Order: sequence, then C-alpha cells, then structure tokens
Amino acid sequence: MTNNARLLIGSVLAAGLLAGPGLAAAENKSDLDSQPAVRHRLLLVAKRLEATPMFESTINADFRHFVGGGLKLEYHLNDMLSFGVIGVGSASIDTKLTERVLKTLEESDPTPPMGASSGSREPSKTEFSQHLNKMPFHGAAYASVTPWYGKLAAFGKAFVNFDFYFQGGVAFAQLTSSCEASVCDDTNPGAPEMGQNGPVPDDNPNDDPPLNSGFKPGLYLGGGIHVFVNDFMAIDLAVRDYAFTDNPSGADFNADLAVKDDDSRFLHHLFAGVGVSIMLPMKVKRTR
Repeated sequence: MTNNARLLIGSVLAAGLLAGPGLAAAENKSDLDSQPAVRHRLLLVAKRLEATPMFESTINADFRHFVGGGLKLEYHLNDMLSFGVIGVGSASIDTKLTERVLKTLEESDPTPPMGASSGSREPSKTEFSQHLNKMPFHGAAYASVTPWYGKLAAFGKAFVNFDFYFQGGVAFAQLTSSCEASVCDDTNPGAPEMGQNGPVPDDNPNDDPPLNSGFKPGLYLGGGIHVFVNDFMAIDLAVRDYAFTDNPSGADFNADLAVKDDDSRFLHHLFAGVGVSIMLPMKVKRTR
C-alpha cells in the first residue's frame, strides 16, 4: 500500500471519528423539544368572552367613599391579550375625616364685621358638605395582558387554576355636586363685592361654586387575579386606578381666596374590587 493510500484511509477514519459524536447527538435528540410545555392544558380564557358582575370601593378617598356595583365585559383573543370595558354605578359615604371636620364647624356663617365680606374663612357645615362632589358613575376601556398562569394545590388534593393580569387604558367618570343657589351664590369668584360702605375684597371662597362636577376623562391602570372554581367560572380580585382631574372638596385648594379651575388637579382614585367572572362559551377547550 502506497503512502498516498495510507494517508487517504487515515483522513477518512479521522473524519468519521470527529463526525461520530455529532451524529450520535442528532440521533439522540429528545422528541420533547418540539412538544408543548403543558399537554392537554385547559384554555380557560382564550377565545372566550368574560362577563363579570362586580363590586368595588375606593381605598384612598379623602372626603367621600364611593361604593358600588357594575359590570366588566372582556374578550380574550388568546391566553395573554384581551380587551374590555368597565361600568360602575356608585353611592357616596362620608369618610371619617369628613365626619371629624363637620364636628368642628358652625351651623352657619357668623355675621361679617363692618367692611368685610365674610366673618370667617372657615365654611359652615352646609357650605363644606355641599361643596363635596359625588361620583355616581365611572368606568374604563382598556387592553389587558395576562403574563402568568398556573395551578394551586391545597394539601395535595384540592387544585384550582389561576392567572394574573395587568390592564391599561382610558378612564371616565361622571361627577356631581349639590351646592344650592342660596349657598353658592357668588357669580364672579375673586372679584370685589359690594359692601355696606362700597366695594370690598372678596375674601370668602365658601360661597363660590365648587366647579367639581361634569364628565371627566382620564387614564386607567389595573391589575388582578382570576381564581377559577371550575372550567367557566372564576373569582376576580382587582385593584383599579381611575386617574382624572378633580377637586373632591370643591374648595379653594391653592389658597387664592377663590374657587377656580386651577384648584382642580390630576388625582388617582384607587378602588378595590371583587367579582364573579363567567366565561362564554362555557365549554372549555384543551391543547394537544
């Protein structure tokens, strides 16, 4: 055998030895690499409409809590992305702060001294309470992302599915105030008023209209968890932030002795909510 033949045979053997591990690895590649992470997984939200009768209440209100019920409708395009709307009607309840403030106020304004438009810059009980606004209706339109889902087990026997979601979109609220014409009778806040001896400075913002009612658009953020009790029903727990321009007290916030539009500011109205979500259609699908 010639030297060239020996060299050729040696090269072939060396190439075979080098290629051997790669071929073996290719042949030993697991079939699981192309398989889904979870087989026969319940598609609890994908391609389903979620209808949720809900209850929610403010958790950071200064003067009045807003407590009410409504409905959330949300369509899930897939496991992660969905779009929805919320509408809630609310009743108003005075906070402990409002109750404490009312105890310190007089029933009516004292008679103003000569040459002054008011006797005190403190409001009466009627002026204070009638300047506070209410939120009879609020809601949001949003997009929602569900990045995590899983299953909880209790004592290795009771299993429930859950998912976490985060929402963002636009908020809206209808605000009202009930200041009567006999109380809020200053038609030109901040302008001099006619006193007994001629014009006097308007140093009484308590008779100014509160300017804290009407339709308020804003921003919405929310987050929560679904805990599924079966294939089509879940407990929905959420925290929601409806942020919009507001002056809850209806008072002179910037201390310029007049209630004007610049007394309103962009505020976050935080609500905690609970609801029962019903997924439609009720029959759930599974992955392969």
